[in-house]
Amino acid sequence: MGYSKFSNGINKKNAEILLKTVFPLSESQIEFYREHAYIKIKELLPKEVVSYFNTVISAKVAEMITDSTPLEERDTYGKAFLQLFNLWREDPDIKKLIFSPRLAGVAAELMGVSGVRLYHDQALFKESGGGITPWHADQYYWPLSSDKTITAWIPLQATPLEMGPLEFSAGSHQIQEGRALSISDESEHLIGDRLRVTDFPHTIEPFDVGEVSFHSGWIFHRAGANTTNHVRKVMTIIYMDHEIKLKAPENKGQQKDWETWCPGVEVGQIVNSPLNPVLFKN
Repeated sequence: MGYSKFSNGINKKNAEILLKTVFPLSESQIEFYREHAYIKIKELLPKEVVSYFNTVISAKVAEMITDSTPLEERDTYGKAFLQLFNLWREDPDIKKLIFSPRLAGVAAELMGVSGVRLYHDQALFKESGGGITPWHADQYYWPLSSDKTITAWIPLQATPLEMGPLEFSAGSHQIQEGRALSISDESEHLIGDRLRVTDFPHTIEPFDVGEVSFHSGWIFHRAGANTTNHVRKVMTIIYMDHEIKLKAPENKGQQKDWETWCPGVEVGQIVNSPLNPVLFKN
C-alpha cells in the first residue's frame, strides 16, 4: 500500500523523506522534558501525514480486533481502550511510522542517549463512551534496568478534552509511591489521592493534529473518558536506551512483558531481540 496524494502535494516519496528527517529540538524543550518528564510538541507531523496514518491504522485495527464484548460488560481497563500491539509487523506503511528517525531522534535527544531501540508499539483506540484510563506509570510493566525509557503518544485526529487526551502530573517521576500499582480502580484512587497533596502541576490540554507528546516511563499520567460520538484514535511507540538491559521481573506484568516483548533475552543482557531493533543512533 502506498501513500495517496495529499492536498498539499505530499506524496509517498516526500512523506517518507519527512519521516526520516530529524526534527530540531530547542534547548528549552529539552530542559522542559528533563524537569517535567513529559513534553508536547506541536506540528511534529504534517496534518496530511497524520490523516493518512489515521486511515491505514484504523483499517488494520478494524481487521485485527476480535473482542466484541460490550463496553458495559468490561472492567475498568477494558473500558479504557481497545489495544493492539506491534502493528509494525502487520503493515509495511505502519512500519515506516514506527521506525521513523524523526520520532526516534526526538526520543533519543530528550532522554540524552546516543541511540534508542523499540520496546513495542501499540494502538490505543478509546471508543465513544469509553471510560477513563486510570492514573499509572508505564514502567511498572517493564523489566528494564534503567529509567531511560520514553513513550511517543501520537493522536490520529484532533483530540479535545471531551475525547480524553493524555493528562500528566508534571515532575511526578520523582515520586516512589504508587509505582507498585498496575492500571486499575485502585491506582486511580491511591495515586490520585497522593498527587493531590503534592506540588506537581496537573496538566490536561487538548491535542492539535500533528501534535505529539513524549513521556517518561515513571511519570504518572491518565486520560479522561471519551464523551464524544467519535473514536479517540492514538498510536504509541515505546522507546528505550539502545544499551538498556533486562532485569529480573518484579511482578507478573514484567514477567509477561519479558516473554512477550524481549523473547530470548537473558537477565543482565542488552534487550536486543528481533522485536527490539535499533531505530536511531548518533
